Amino acid sequence: MNRLPETLLRLLLASLLFVSVVGASDSSAPADAWPMFRGSSQSTGVSAGELPEKMTPLWAFTIEEGIESTAAIVDGIVYVGGLDGVLYAVGLDDGKLRWKFQAGFEIKSSPTVVGGRVMFGDGDGIFHALDAATGKELWSFATEAEIISSANVHGKSVVFGSHDQSVYSLEAETGKLRFKVETDGFIYGAPAIVDGRIIIAGCDGFLRLIDADTGEEQRVIEVGAYVGASPAVADGIAYFGTFENQVLAVDLTADGPAWRYENPDRQFPYLSSAVVSEKLVVIGGRDKSLHAIDRSSGKETWSLASRSKIDSSPVLVGSAVYVGLMTGELVALNLADGSKRWSFDSGSPFVASPAIAQGRLVIGTADGQLYAFGKKE
Repeated sequence: MNRLPETLLRLLLASLLFVSVVGASDSSAPADAWPMFRGSSQSTGVSAGELPEKMTPLWAFTIEEGIESTAAIVDGIVYVGGLDGVLYAVGLDDGKLRWKFQAGFEIKSSPTVVGGRVMFGDGDGIFHALDAATGKELWSFATEAEIISSANVHGKSVVFGSHDQSVYSLEAETGKLRFKVETDGFIYGAPAIVDGRIIIAGCDGFLRLIDADTGEEQRVIEVGAYVGASPAVADGIAYFGTFENQVLAVDLTADGPAWRYENPDRQFPYLSSAVVSEKLVVIGGRDKSLHAIDRSSGKETWSLASRSKIDSSPVLVGSAVYVGLMTGELVALNLADGSKRWSFDSGSPFVASPAIAQGRLVIGTADGQLYAFGKKE
């Protein structure tokens, strides 16, 4: 019986895994994984999974310098970056360390895990690709400034932004540069990728639509403000907040926003990325509120007042919205009316956002506690 060489077999399996994870759902994360910052290529922050109505902490893993990176979860392993410059792989079931990789500079970028690779940027502007099973570095690529933007994937390429004001597309297998698109401002947020187009905004006042295969700019839409969040895309509309106290809905076929929402009472930026349901856009603001906005009209449906700013990005699981607050509280709210279902007080602010997989919620705190919540067996 003829057998494939082991190296070739591993490459084929990695390619199949790459396609299966990326293609599992473009609009929501699969129930058993959270492979990138907002869960899916469209960056909507929606999970197809389920969580118990009342959760308890199952374990906590300590990262001394703190956590701003949102975890990725694939194949029962949690991957998260620390402000200590280390990328950690921790078991989802037991919270025990599997391996760690020393990047050398703080990691605020959230890892993307596809095709057996863990990919992320660091504070020195280096984008890394590690073997997901061992933590061994496979390749690295140097940009000219720090990377806070998390990556997305298209086919066999990985796409991210940098503070050097550029959008990069690399070959995921080798790290070879496919193309680079220069902008006129820092890029904080992750790109969404929809229908072969990269959709990204930054600190130059524009939303860009870039051909994900060629790097050609297809549209540049003026939004009139700096953007520090990741656009969420649903039904041809990109939803995101700005530094100018606005949440925008931008029709990707038009020349400007379809609507603008502003808090009439408090003028503060939105750094949280939105979660998009069938009818609502839910987003946190530095105005100390979580806002639920009607997708059709741009009018507020409900809001949750907090005692501090909200930079953590909410996620949607079933009919519940989960978000971390700077007060140290992790809350679950009814999507329909914002009423509270459940909460947990960590005692430390949440900058990172929740990740959902296999009936568990994973999130890190500013003082370095990585928590997993679920139902105790």
